[in-house]
Amino acid sequence: MVSKKSRTKVRVNKHRKLRNRFSGTAQRPRLAVFRSNNHMYAQIIDDTVGNTLVSASTLQKEVKAEIEKTNNVDAAAYLGTVIAKKALEKGITTVVFDRGGFIYQGKVKAVADAAREAGLEF
Repeated sequence: MVSKKSRTKVRVNKHRKLRNRFSGTAQRPRLAVFRSNNHMYAQIIDDTVGNTLVSASTLQKEVKAEIEKTNNVDAAAYLGTVIAKKALEKGITTVVFDRGGFIYQGKVKAVADAAREAGLEF
């Protein structure tokens, strides 16, 4: 009998392969995106030290107050603008985009596009 791998295991393997290709530095940190069934999370990480420089998610009160739902494309786009504004306040202008093994469409693409429009370069 042929068994099918779970989507989560496939995504984790893809993410592991992606992480071998790039990592965040102090000059160009990594913008990591994670989405669950209910929320979206974005972090800007310096992998050389292992520090999270900036983070935002749809769980935060100020973000949750501005959006209607926490798991749709509109919420993802708003999250992208929030993370970009926080990054620019800290002096971060260029990042490496880490889609976390997710397919680059829908919510993940919305986060990336909104962050680019708000001023981040990648």
